[in-house]
Formats: sequence, structure tokens, C-alpha cells
Amino acid sequence: MKIGYARVSTQDQNLELQLKALKNAGCRKTFREKVSGASRQRPEFERMLDQIRSGDTIIVWKLDRLARSTRDLLNTMETLRETGANFRSISEPWVNTTTNSGKMIMTVFAGIAEFERDLIRERTGAGREAAKKRGVQFGRPRKLNPEQLQLASKLIDQGKA
Repeated sequence: MKIGYARVSTQDQNLELQLKALKNAGCRKTFREKVSGASRQRPEFERMLDQIRSGDTIIVWKLDRLARSTRDLLNTMETLRETGANFRSISEPWVNTTTNSGKMIMTVFAGIAEFERDLIRERTGAGREAAKKRGVQFGRPRKLNPEQLQLASKLIDQGKA
């Protein structure tokens, strides 16, 4: 089944252009919402992901309607892959996992994103080690100073709260 997803960022924006394009693309069901793409709270998007089945194709008007970051896009693509569903963008014909070339492009995107994550992890680790050598303390600051800790220990030893 072809399933559409339409989203606009604010309440005063109109979904009609996207809904018409999704209907023309053959979508039998369309999930729609008015919420920023950067928001983690997209209930209709989550409902759509919960309802997809193997063989379904998720269709969007434009790729940015689905995800605002590469990481979100790749996470969604992985969910679709695990489910056996496909993905297609009406405005970007190269984003089409129903074709071999579309799958290849998404695989390249996934590889680039993984490479980027590894570089970030490597830089973060190196930065953390350098900061430790400079004496930077990580973690939450202690609530009690050394005198307070000593007093608390003494009170506990005396059986007091």
C-alpha cells in the first residue's frame, strides 16, 4: 500500500499542496500534521511508523517533510528497511528505495553518516582526554564539601540521620 506523510511547520501553513500531490501519487492513506520537523514529538509520524507493513511504500512530497537531519532520516530509513517497507519522495526522484539505484544512493548516505558519527566520536574522545590532562573534572558537581562529608560520615557512625 502507498502511504503518504504530509507535514507543515506551523499551524497557519497549509497542507493542501502536499495532500494533492500524495493523492496523485496513489496514496490510499495519508498521515498529516502541523509540527516543526525539528520536533521529536510528531505523533502522526510515529503512528505511521507503527502501522507500516512489509511491501508498503511511504511517500512524501519533499524529503525535508520527513526529517530535518541526516541522522533522523537514516534512522527512519533503517526502520523502514527492518519492516520491509520502501520510501519515495515525489519532488526528488533519486530518493526512491523501490529502485536499485535509489537503494544504492540511500546506502551511500548511510555510509557517509556513519563515517561522520565515527569522526565526531573520535574528536570528542580526544577532546575529553585533553581536558582531563588539563585538570577539567567531568560529571555533576559534588553537593557536599569535604567538611560536610566528614560531618555526615561522623553522624552516620553515631547512628544519627
